[in-house]
Amino acid sequence: MKILVTGGAGMIGSNLVKRLVAEGNELFVIDNLWRGKLEYLNDEKKEPVIPLDTHFFNLDLRIPDVADEILSKVEYVVHLADIVAGINYVFNNQGELFRENILINSNTITSARKNADTLKGFIYAGTACSFPLTRQNSLNVIPLREDELYPALPESAYGWSKLMGQYETGLMEKETGIPTCNLMFHNVYGSPCDFGERSQVIPALIRKAIKYPEEPFIVWGSGEQGRAFIHVDDVINGICFALEKGFGKGVTQLGPSVCTSIKEIAETVVAISGKDIEIQYDTSKPEGDKARSADYSKAKSVLGWEPEVKLIDGLRMQYDWIQKQING
Repeated sequence: MKILVTGGAGMIGSNLVKRLVAEGNELFVIDNLWRGKLEYLNDEKKEPVIPLDTHFFNLDLRIPDVADEILSKVEYVVHLADIVAGINYVFNNQGELFRENILINSNTITSARKNADTLKGFIYAGTACSFPLTRQNSLNVIPLREDELYPALPESAYGWSKLMGQYETGLMEKETGIPTCNLMFHNVYGSPCDFGERSQVIPALIRKAIKYPEEPFIVWGSGEQGRAFIHVDDVINGICFALEKGFGKGVTQLGPSVCTSIKEIAETVVAISGKDIEIQYDTSKPEGDKARSADYSKAKSVLGWEPEVKLIDGLRMQYDWIQKQING
């Protein structure tokens, strides 16, 4: 298959590209390298898995029409590109983040519409942040279901922007006949990843543990807030299953049924480090949604998908990867 992955040099995208190339497909990548890196597309021999001169495009999808020609060359699109970072960035840049994601999604979908005669499938990557705040504002967690998306009330501009992209993807399918699949990811972690100031919670805590005591081990919020953490390898499995049998099935979420508190993540990271670390909780910082987990019964029945990577194993792998990066 000829497949375009937007955001293909990021954590999820680069792993997906490598998997699909290994399975014999021809991959094209669009990425503006805001968070992604070209080196993430290298194999174990540090050689790129796709020809960068003809199959990688450093483009800004906020600009209309830039993807038109590329989409004319492919059969499938996996649209992963968006603007996202840790909670500090998300809540301090809501207006900008909302506008940029709306542009990225709408421009990519418009380019897909122009190639409706040749596209065989379009996968949109959404987020569990799009579920209503009213279902995520209690520590008494009841796994989320796809039919609870509306009435819509995401907490953040990020959740709203991703929900709008999901909605527009559905409109495209109805009006053009392009088969689509709307996946919703819970909190994805793994490598390669950004572990700097814009990083999300797990890589940020791992960085702090590795650098401790030079950097204090501060957890944002009370630590009681929780998420359904899903390893990138499980996400890649879900996307690959979706390419085979996920089109025309509506919204499908990928995530575990277990909600893990940030406190438990922090304590596990400290245990992995083997250091005597003092954990500090800064309750003046935002926590985001209180807690959530996934009822993944639809993913199981439609895609044959279940999470496989145990959290402790995934955390150990990510800790080792970040430590190697920090150590050069």
